[in-house]
Amino acid sequence: MKCLRNSIRALTLAIFLAVAILPVANANERGTESGDDAAVILDLVVLRPVGFVATAGGIVVFIVSLPISVPTLSVGKAFNALVTTPAHYTFVRELGQER
Repeated sequence: MKCLRNSIRALTLAIFLAVAILPVANANERGTESGDDAAVILDLVVLRPVGFVATAGGIVVFIVSLPISVPTLSVGKAFNALVTTPAHYTFVRELGQER
């Protein structure tokens, strides 16, 4: 009788733990949902200013790279990599989204 009672307790505990862990297993790897308040605040306070600096720095590096990229006909590729990508990250995407 004592063995059966311990088995029922162990089974009940196992079922409880399995049900309690399911919502955690469905979370994404960062632990936040899209549009989460913390993600929006982090994006607005940290990531957007860093993106703005990256865009400005990309413009400077693009201008400096023009003597190299014009003869090699890679001006469009350099512009996309150095200016368009950081500008899109900073100004176009929604708040709180990764990309």
